[in-house]
Amino acid sequence: MSGTFPHGLNVRANGIRQHVLHYPGKGGPLVLVPGITSPAITWGFVAERLAEAFDTYVVDVRGRGLSSTGPGLDYGLDAMAADLSALLPALGLRNVTVLGHSMGARIAIRAASGEAAGMERLVLVDPPVSGPGRRPYPSKLPWYVDSIRLATEGMDAEAMRAFCPTWTDEQRGLRAEWLHTCFEPAIVTAFEGFHADDIHRDLPGLSVPAVLMIAGRGGVIEPDDEAEILRLNPSIRTARVPEAGHMIPWDDFEGFFRALDALLGTSLARG
Repeated sequence: MSGTFPHGLNVRANGIRQHVLHYPGKGGPLVLVPGITSPAITWGFVAERLAEAFDTYVVDVRGRGLSSTGPGLDYGLDAMAADLSALLPALGLRNVTVLGHSMGARIAIRAASGEAAGMERLVLVDPPVSGPGRRPYPSKLPWYVDSIRLATEGMDAEAMRAFCPTWTDEQRGLRAEWLHTCFEPAIVTAFEGFHADDIHRDLPGLSVPAVLMIAGRGGVIEPDDEAEILRLNPSIRTARVPEAGHMIPWDDFEGFFRALDALLGTSLARG
């Protein structure tokens, strides 16, 4: 990360506290919705580059980071989608590019299939395509639960190497620092939702344009999955990042932005 310190704020929307990191930038607003165990701060190195083209916000999804958490909250997909739909007007944003990664992309899909006020377009980054009657999501639940429990006890970047061996020390350290904020029941519910919630039914009815970024080595979206998505919504444009796994910016940082440039017409990649 460059050392730029974002402005953090708490917004009450959809009946909960939603914590957001704001990376002020040029251009229209972009709201980034992270994946299942990614507090907002862990996307800072991406948000700083995005701020060169967008006024960028990264949200802590409920049950993660500094947003509302604990027992008694609904951690299902519909609740998280309602959070996103309520957050945009609460922030006073219009014509928003919503960029969702993994679970965050599923949240964006579900939100845009209903009340999409404030959204201009979706950037769907490697969303899990598991669901009822479909092959399971390739990652396993113990990978998440075991690392969260270790982080709750206290772990450092070196201990995180067992879970994220290809990441930099800085990236592993940040994950080790913040992973304990991921409420285990929220993660379990979301993971189970990958297999119970049918996002494919939402794709034909998206009320805003969408583009899709696919990890070439992630095993999440295979060519047959891409073809099905395009049958359901032929307007979706796609781009692959050939050398990246599911955590695309961590695996191929410039490749992530080359794909984004191809999809959005930005000029964020370097070299």
